[in-house]
Amino acid sequence: MKISSAKVGILQCKSYQPETIDGCVRRIADAISFRLPHGSRVLIKPNLVAGRGHDGLACTHPECVASVARWCLDQGAVVSIGDSPAFGNGIDVMRRWGIAEAVKSLDVKLVSFSPGEKMNLAGGSSVVVAAQVLENDFLINIPKFKAHSQLGVTLAVKNYFGMVVGWRKAVLHQVLGGDKRRFSRMLVDLLAIAPPGMTIIDGVMAMHKSGPLDGEDYPLGILAGSLNPVALDTALLNVIGVEVHRNLLWLECRRRKLLGSNADLLEYPFLHSEEVSVNNFLVPDVLNPIRFNGVQVWRSIRQRVKMVFSSAHSG
Repeated sequence: MKISSAKVGILQCKSYQPETIDGCVRRIADAISFRLPHGSRVLIKPNLVAGRGHDGLACTHPECVASVARWCLDQGAVVSIGDSPAFGNGIDVMRRWGIAEAVKSLDVKLVSFSPGEKMNLAGGSSVVVAAQVLENDFLINIPKFKAHSQLGVTLAVKNYFGMVVGWRKAVLHQVLGGDKRRFSRMLVDLLAIAPPGMTIIDGVMAMHKSGPLDGEDYPLGILAGSLNPVALDTALLNVIGVEVHRNLLWLECRRRKLLGSNADLLEYPFLHSEEVSVNNFLVPDVLNPIRFNGVQVWRSIRQRVKMVFSSAHSG
């Protein structure tokens, strides 16, 4: 992905009514001048953290996924939808939280990520990127706006971590997590190998206080999008009043002087971030270590094995 454009489209969106979301997606795509060539292959990548324990709040809302899918189909694209959850597989999570139901009438393919190419990143790390990411011409990133117990808040840039397949993300937490800057460098490096596309973030009902699984709902009431995930993150940190220097990923983007990391240079075709700002969106004051402890790793492996067996028997 080439980091370009400083435009950030922010629209108020108080409900998940399909026609409301459809209109917002169209307006944002027009404002940031994003189009898909007819016949292009597009992967829609929501945030599918897990199929358990959060009543769907931690995942991108089904109507956001369906609206983006309709927009892509209207452009004449060939569309697939998938992600690499922390637990289970993408198709199971999409069934569990209603995404499969929301898109059942659309000509799209639901995919679970499988290992693709091992790629070396600029900062020295290597990652195994999902085959489904690499075989598409474009990737449309649809993260959930939410607090995070390890990173404070996760927005557009962090959602690209889902390009890495399954348990390999946990390994990267272990290998790189002892050095927060090194871990942040790896996440930002992923932008360079991601396919081009746009990000539309689900901030209609956000998650605050904690995360990525166990936070509380917060009616932020916005959809926002950009060609540039760095610019989008900068704008949205301003929306919730988080000082940008407290965000590890923003700090890494700013250190590299990436376009979009300077709030003064952002362009807002609709609402300015200050027009939708809030002062009571809570993020964790004390962050958990990025590296998991041994008990967490064991529980994660055990849960993943249980989900694999459960999926096999249900199929």
